[in-house]
Amino acid sequence: MPRTNRGRSSLAGMAADLSELKAMIESALPGSSAELIDETGTGDHLRAEVEAPQFEGLSRIDQHRLVKAAVRERFDDGSIHALTIRIIG
Repeated sequence: MPRTNRGRSSLAGMAADLSELKAMIESALPGSSAELIDETGTGDHLRAEVEAPQFEGLSRIDQHRLVKAAVRERFDDGSIHALTIRIIG
């Protein structure tokens, strides 16, 4: 069944720009290093592998919240449907 807009912005259904997402994470978490992988080839199911000094002393859930907050705009506009996060270090 084809994907429909369902009231989202005009970016809905478009593949996420991996370099933009990398920049969003690294900008939100200064000193971090991020790698984004398209897990399905559709551009909307991604894996982020992130190392950041801000993760020190935080629980895994709080580390993940920081990463998701950095790319929230792309969840909201529908260009990301799923993001698996792997914390490095």
